[in-house]
Amino acid sequence: MKSGTELIAEERQEQIEKHGRTIVSDKAQNSSYQLSIAASKMLAYPAEAHNVEVPPNGWDVDLYKKMREKPYKERLIIAGALIAAEIDRLQAES
Repeated sequence: MKSGTELIAEERQEQIEKHGRTIVSDKAQNSSYQLSIAASKMLAYPAEAHNVEVPPNGWDVDLYKKMREKPYKERLIIAGALIAAEIDRLQAES
């Protein structure tokens, strides 16, 4: 069984390789803290919690909805990867 950190690292790699979500693209498209906002919304449980259905500014509504419909454990993994992406973005801006 994989650890939480392994699952988060795999998800982050998928964000980069499959979805093209690089540090450069995050700097350009998520400079208003959208990654951390999305991570916090992924943590909301149950999925019907207040205001989680509204995607972060500039995000694709359908893609965001697909992420929010995943089971809670998968949303936790996505949230961890989004936090890692936000840290990468902040470090790149320093």
